[in-house]
Amino acid sequence: MPGATSNLSMPARRWRARGGILALFLLLAVSSGAVALQAGTPKAAAPKAQKHENRHEIDQLEEQWRQAVLKSNTAAMQSLLADDYLAITASGTLQTRDQALDNLRTGRTRLTNLEISDRKVRFYGTTALVTSVAEVQGTTGSGELAGSYRYIHVYARNAQGAWKIVSFEASRIRESGEHNEHK
Repeated sequence: MPGATSNLSMPARRWRARGGILALFLLLAVSSGAVALQAGTPKAAAPKAQKHENRHEIDQLEEQWRQAVLKSNTAAMQSLLADDYLAITASGTLQTRDQALDNLRTGRTRLTNLEISDRKVRFYGTTALVTSVAEVQGTTGSGELAGSYRYIHVYARNAQGAWKIVSFEASRIRESGEHNEHK
């Protein structure tokens, strides 16, 4: 009906023209919204079996780390830590991989007891966050070390597919009523 538009009044023709444009914008907006919704939707989570396998692997690595610390096994620790590993110790100092290995090798850090509890493991793609509570006894370069600490290990899968510890941070758990010297 080529002449159908010409039978409409001028305002009706403008509305129809605008309506066509508005319909086009609406169609584009809905299409873009659908694409945006799809883009914002997380990919299907890793299958349960894969998550279970990853969790089991991280649990084993955490035990290897605990044993390496207790036995001052620098070779085992070296295989667990990424080359760019960086720690924030319980005293707030930064420690590189080389410093951590040197402290273990020389005995400046010597743990006689390390009990782990309340472990939680969360995965974000090729990154795993492990939070735990550690009951610790031992010595460091600055003296006796004893008490409860919360710590976090950050693991990342390297190019070869192996999990490596890239970061560590520990904080002392204060007993209720214990005075905070930094207040």
